Amino acid sequence: MELYGYFRSSTAYRVRIAINLKKLECTHIPLSILGGEHKSAAYLKKNPQGFVPYMTDGDVAMGQSMAMLEYLEETYPDPALLPKDAQSRARVRQLSGIIACDIHPVDNLRVLKYIVGELGASEAQKTAWYLHWILEGFKAFEILLERGPSGDFCHGDQVTFADICLVPQVYNAKRFNCPLNDFPNILRITDNCNRLAAFSDALPENQEDAL
Repeated sequence: MELYGYFRSSTAYRVRIAINLKKLECTHIPLSILGGEHKSAAYLKKNPQGFVPYMTDGDVAMGQSMAMLEYLEETYPDPALLPKDAQSRARVRQLSGIIACDIHPVDNLRVLKYIVGELGASEAQKTAWYLHWILEGFKAFEILLERGPSGDFCHGDQVTFADICLVPQVYNAKRFNCPLNDFPNILRITDNCNRLAAFSDALPENQEDAL
């Protein structure tokens, strides 16, 4: 198994966590996003979107972190990262979607670079944009955690996709000095996750390409 990534990519961070939780052997191949390696002809031949992460497992190859999580869950089911019953799985996917579909796509690096470079936004406006979308998403996420069933983690006491998506987003929020005091459940669950080696080993600063 190979994972092409970038140490600060929250989507690559998600996949690193899942690989660690499932204790899979994986070769990590860092790409310099700032240096444009993800847009090289060689990489675009592998992944036409030119995004990270990109994963190979034997003859299987794919982009898109959520597709990777689903693949890993179906191919390497132990330990399970989705609950057994349909209702619980739907809740976990709903929580995951708030991060993966609603917050991350509008707050990732390429969008932030575009609104500054192409639309002329100031650094202050860029930060305001980032904080607006992350706070909107976290408000909903926190309410759903309050409604339960949440425990040590987002869904009871089992680590799931929801935790795998949440932790990297909280990491990024802290980088932008996002005020998080209104989200006690998010902070509590993030702390619980980061006590696990699978999460702490996946931290950006613990990657070989960390600057």
